[in-house]
Amino acid sequence: MEATIEVGNLYDAKTDAEFQKPYIDIDEWREGAVRYRYIHGGFEGTKTRFSFFFPEEGQYKGRFFQHMAPAPNHENASIGRQGEEDKIAFAITHGAYYVESNMGVTEPFMPVADHTIYYRASAAAAEYSRVVAAEFFGEHRPYGYIYGGSGGGYKSTSCFENTNTWDGAVPYIIGSPMSIPNMFTVRALAKRVLRNKLHIIADAMEPGGDENFIDMLTDEEKNAWWEVTKLGYPTRSWFFYETMDDGALPVLTPGIERVDSKYYKDFWEVPGYDGADPESSAVRDRIQFNTTVVEVYIPDRDGKYKPDHQTGADESWKRNRGDKGMSLRPLIKFESTPGVNKYYNGTRIICTSGEAAGYSFPLESIDNDVVTVAAGFGQSDMLDKLALVKPGDKVRFDNSDYIAIQYYHRHQVPDAGYKAWDQFRDENGLPKYPQREFLVGPMISMGGCGSIQSGRFKGKMIVLATLMDESAFPWQPDWYRQRVKEALGDRESESFRLWYIDNALHDDRSNTIDELHLISYLGALHQAVLDVANWVENDIPPADSSVYTIDDGQLYVSNDANKRKGLQPVVNLTVNGGKKATISCGESVYLNAVVELPENTGKLTEAHWNFEGKSGYTIDGALSEMDPDGTKAMVEAVYSFTKPGTYFPGLRVKAQRNGNEKDIFTQVKNLDRVRVIVE
Repeated sequence: MEATIEVGNLYDAKTDAEFQKPYIDIDEWREGAVRYRYIHGGFEGTKTRFSFFFPEEGQYKGRFFQHMAPAPNHENASIGRQGEEDKIAFAITHGAYYVESNMGVTEPFMPVADHTIYYRASAAAAEYSRVVAAEFFGEHRPYGYIYGGSGGGYKSTSCFENTNTWDGAVPYIIGSPMSIPNMFTVRALAKRVLRNKLHIIADAMEPGGDENFIDMLTDEEKNAWWEVTKLGYPTRSWFFYETMDDGALPVLTPGIERVDSKYYKDFWEVPGYDGADPESSAVRDRIQFNTTVVEVYIPDRDGKYKPDHQTGADESWKRNRGDKGMSLRPLIKFESTPGVNKYYNGTRIICTSGEAAGYSFPLESIDNDVVTVAAGFGQSDMLDKLALVKPGDKVRFDNSDYIAIQYYHRHQVPDAGYKAWDQFRDENGLPKYPQREFLVGPMISMGGCGSIQSGRFKGKMIVLATLMDESAFPWQPDWYRQRVKEALGDRESESFRLWYIDNALHDDRSNTIDELHLISYLGALHQAVLDVANWVENDIPPADSSVYTIDDGQLYVSNDANKRKGLQPVVNLTVNGGKKATISCGESVYLNAVVELPENTGKLTEAHWNFEGKSGYTIDGALSEMDPDGTKAMVEAVYSFTKPGTYFPGLRVKAQRNGNEKDIFTQVKNLDRVRVIVE
């Protein structure tokens, strides 16, 4: 029997006067990876636009899937995607039509008067799609399922908690109301303080790494390490420290400046803030340097920048750039610059004379006395302003605000329900540091989706999270689970699951940033959407929630698949019986992997090796000693290395619910790696 939850008065788009005049302006069949009937339209008197993608009648199983992007985008954002990322093809080939809307917003990143428009407009589009579906396929009520990642996870949760439109939901890689900006600020702080030791930390986090790496850090560096670790940053994710950017922080910072502008002055002047301590790293790394412009180069705008498809979990914020339309970057030469080995991250160049006086623009990189200008997130007039900068103008290099924002999480201590902030409380539970007048995180969360996550909903939900999520740290989906427990009590398992996926970041692209370290979790995500549908339509419960523990901000799971649960295969790879081996050139190593799936989650389909870190997992591995049900196997290899060096052989595997290797959308992946030192 379905659990019932008291959720108050749910919004019903069918009775909203704002959405009573739908129209269709395009109705045509289109050919792509799949054939579909394309419907485009909107609601008269509103900014809401929608697109529906219907299958042929023989494919239709009475359901629709609706995706929510992190930031509002146009209603055709999914057109043109290919392969595993093709949301339209995923829906069509699995018996659903696909719904997409602009969420009632035509200008992303601009202020919205009523933030409930996100779930109201999305619900209105979904409800009208049911009307159209009944016209095409006969009278019926299609089941509806909503899903979205990161900010889209907030939005899909808000839609599900506040309306009666959808039957199931799959929010993925979600944060808590305290995520933004705090997860980004503490990450930026750690990157700065630890910047000279991150190579040591990254190596220590690799298989067979040095467990005593902490001893190589200074006291200041140790404090930074524990601060970011206890706040939840997944330690294995330091492997890509060299290319890790600041996430959405450049987009978020202007908003913080608007609502709490006094913070930047207080940080450098008021006791209790690190900026007021002359011995702090903040003061040591601060830049305030005056110089003069020598030459300005602004390339022509060529229109090559196309943000239409930047709707992914870790890229939507990139659409808010100030250098749109340019393939080359502006360059400015100065009489002098602050010098080498300075902390230039987040430095702004402030014009103090000339026509551009008072304007500032961001520094991306510096080579001798030539600066490359950064993207300028949130600065729609950046290129016009740069055109005013002339030789002879005076400027100031200044990173004060960027350093200050790196400490903001210390001054945003929430209630005791957020255990990760305990490090900033004294023995009486009171904040150790001065606190701002209000918490910014919940304000941003409310503004981004129209509500704060409550854990109260009707229907079925599976949350998909990743163990290496560098932006929505892994404890935060558990924070939402605790809200669901408060609402459901011992009936949680009747309506909710939380699945953790290992070796994946805060990103929902099929091609990861590093295929040797990472897998794409899209197969698991798609299977979660299908499992929610099966739960709703056929009352078949999905796999159990993942089993984990949380200690000092870090989330841990078992290496045993049936103890870990969830739906991802677990790979336990060893080299010569351990995680590390030291050999001579030409000597062979024995690689052995035990691969296992949690019960009733599918069958193993593929295994591939990578031995020397070149390209991806391209060498076939044989799944031997397979159990009759296809859930457990062994993969073995013998390999010899001909050159000295340190290698990380790895094995990547795939599994699919029915053992179908051809369904590209539902291959659930995982990998494991070991270390081999060749002398």
